[in-house]
Amino acid sequence: MLNNKNIPFTEISIANDPNKRAEMIQKSQRSTVPQIFNGDKHVGDCTEIYDLESRGKLDELLA
Repeated sequence: MLNNKNIPFTEISIANDPNKRAEMIQKSQRSTVPQIFNGDKHVGDCTEIYDLESRGKLDELLA
């Protein structure tokens, strides 16, 4: 969805990096992926992003 909306993002892989995984879990307080951040602010997971989009709130949040 972010690509379709031309919203730039950086993917951070935690697959082979236990330290990065621990860091992302600490930041998001969640262990599932993907978790989406806007800068340092945790926005949510994929389901929450789609929910925000369906309610017309995603663009406002990412602005």
